[in-house]
Amino acid sequence: MEGDHWPHGRCDGAGGSLVRLRKRASEFFESLSVAELAREAHRHLWFSDWLRVAEDYRSSAESARADGAGRIVACEAWICALMAFEVARSLSSPDDLASTDFADRVGLSLRSFADDAAHAIEHVEIDDFEQGALTGFFLPALCHGPSAPAVICIADEDVTLASMMSRLLPASLRRNMSLLLIDPGSSPVRRPLKQEHILQCWLDYLEARPDVDAQRIAIYGEGTGASHASRLVLSDRRVAAAVCDGGLLRSVAHRASVHWMTGVEQVVEGGASMRPLSSPRRMACPLLMVVGSRSMVREQEALELQAGYRQAGADCSIVVPNRIPYPLGEVENFITVDDFIFEWLDAKLGAARRLDPVTYL
Repeated sequence: MEGDHWPHGRCDGAGGSLVRLRKRASEFFESLSVAELAREAHRHLWFSDWLRVAEDYRSSAESARADGAGRIVACEAWICALMAFEVARSLSSPDDLASTDFADRVGLSLRSFADDAAHAIEHVEIDDFEQGALTGFFLPALCHGPSAPAVICIADEDVTLASMMSRLLPASLRRNMSLLLIDPGSSPVRRPLKQEHILQCWLDYLEARPDVDAQRIAIYGEGTGASHASRLVLSDRRVAAAVCDGGLLRSVAHRASVHWMTGVEQVVEGGASMRPLSSPRRMACPLLMVVGSRSMVREQEALELQAGYRQAGADCSIVVPNRIPYPLGEVENFITVDDFIFEWLDAKLGAARRLDPVTYL
């Protein structure tokens, strides 16, 4: 498709491997500008282009299945389709999603991938509750040893598990780790359980699996899930590494509550708040904070918390994604962010590598 709406001149359809598609999508995000995103016509055309790319990969997957080309070929095409759908979602408006039956297309692709991948996605249940079971999706590692590290991935309340899987699955395939994707907010359990207690049940589940290394279980939370992850790390020392908000959301909420009740907020010259945060309890495991919508943590708050951790000799890192604002929100190169997060997890759960304490993407 020719036209100035596509940053690289032409948007071709499906072709090449998952690695090539991830590179292509990352370059697309890096080429966007605020001025371009502000033009609704541009965003609508980009959405349509990436939707067509996803549909082309879906067709390739179905053809591979019908031609007997092998499950590996079909599975890679399904994963490419899911990732292209996620690029389209990041550029969409509510009208775009509603008019294209977007959720149905993603759901069909995810189910088809699960069918072709055989045991690549396990729908798991914990039946330890009298009033309902906890459910999640387990993606085993492609490992050669008896057990592998595992990461509990907690979705934000505004993000579907399908969307989370569409992003994290392609990023994790090259890593020797399993993923357990859960949405604690959708639990049918009606007893007054705290979220960290529910997450502890998932920890128990992973520890009991023979294909999981119980000494290398990490947790990753997005949005409100980042706050739930922090609470688990503070209450359970079995977590080996955490991508969360470091307890900042609770501290900021407490400060806002005090300000609302007293009407007083101390400020220094220039209008900045004086030492704004009450110091959260220190986390025993290595900690990564992702600035922005994934954890709702602001850069200055994260840097202040990191300074306290580093002074105490603790392992605390920060990643600041490059986010491009536009009238309906902002666009983030999620490919680059996901790659960095899994590189950090790999470093903490596998062979140690040196990473910068603060990274700007």
